[in-house]
Amino acid sequence: MQYGENIRLSLRGLVDHKFRSFLTMLGIIFGVASVITMLSIGEGAKREAIAKYQDLGVNNIIIREKKMSDEELEEVRARFSQGLSLQDAAVIQEIVPGVVNTASQAEINTDVKFADRSVKSTVIGITPGFIDMMNFKTASGMFINQEHEDQGLKVCVLGAGVATALFRSEEPLGQMIKIDDQWMEVIGVLQSKTLFTETVGELAARDLNTDIYVPLSVFLNRFSPENLLTSEIQQITVQMESSNKLIESSKLIDAILKRHHFNNADYNIVIPYELLRQEEKERQIYNFLLGAIAAISLLVGGIGIMNIMLATVMERTREIGIRRAVGAKKADIMSQFVTEAVVISITGGLLGVVLGIILSLTVSLFTDIHTLIKPYAVFIAFGFSVIVGISFGYLPAKKAAELKPIDSIRYE
Repeated sequence: MQYGENIRLSLRGLVDHKFRSFLTMLGIIFGVASVITMLSIGEGAKREAIAKYQDLGVNNIIIREKKMSDEELEEVRARFSQGLSLQDAAVIQEIVPGVVNTASQAEINTDVKFADRSVKSTVIGITPGFIDMMNFKTASGMFINQEHEDQGLKVCVLGAGVATALFRSEEPLGQMIKIDDQWMEVIGVLQSKTLFTETVGELAARDLNTDIYVPLSVFLNRFSPENLLTSEIQQITVQMESSNKLIESSKLIDAILKRHHFNNADYNIVIPYELLRQEEKERQIYNFLLGAIAAISLLVGGIGIMNIMLATVMERTREIGIRRAVGAKKADIMSQFVTEAVVISITGGLLGVVLGIILSLTVSLFTDIHTLIKPYAVFIAFGFSVIVGISFGYLPAKKAAELKPIDSIRYE
């Protein structure tokens, strides 16, 4: 009964002094909204990072041909290194413990045509294990298999973007497209992939949806690289049993390649899992800083509540004296004022939750930043606002409870 009456009186006070109550709650509103928005931005970035590195394979080690000028390539070739080769992949598979599979790939940038439509694309020659190692999935049709590789069949699988550009609303499967000067049959279309808007390790930023995949045997026989100094293949992806010994395995691979390449550093080794861990650490620091800023907003909101509540105690000194005179205990007075502070903070917290959700959706809608609102973010922000209300409402409530009844009644 008593708590219900306190809540009713507190709500009536909010309604009677709307503007003052709103100003009191501003700090809480913006603090809660900031916490939700910052955490949703952090969660969105985390989801994008996980998706990005899953596409590269968290158990994979990627060996990539190093980008060099023609002069540097000539110097490396003069020192007996022919760059990455199928033999490198075979030796790694044989020697390195814990290797599940290796996938070699060669690449060329060229024009792709269908009817009167033409697009620029990266044509990639790959071995069949590539799709499982890189977490790729087909939206329709099939991927390149061992039969295509062994028999050298002129087939290809299109990325989602290039399929849309070439065929629009038409069915791509079974159609013949011209890659460079070779006619290839479309046997599959991949699901849309994450866009690499920034360099990942030594992997250059690019749109994976514009890639076209062909059997590696066909690529090596049918497509000539623009630069004759280019390596036989441009990338080797090594799939390990687990992510526990990726660093040790990468050091062994580096030692093997140094020996095969006569100590020429014409390759780079990228470990997606380690990059993910590093990015996660950086994001945690970023989130901590953002959370600290949001927490300061809530702290300022709490100070605002305390100041207004202290002013309210002064305004209602006579009321407090009368209540004490008719039998109210110190605990009753204290309960009343703490309840008022909590009601203010809860109301501000609820408004902050609504504002935070709106801001998170707005950020995602009008910018390239993807947000993800998690229930825990809402609970943390709202719970903290309640704690702030209780904490900063305690001092004014204590001051009100300690007022002497006779002095309070005489107060003007």
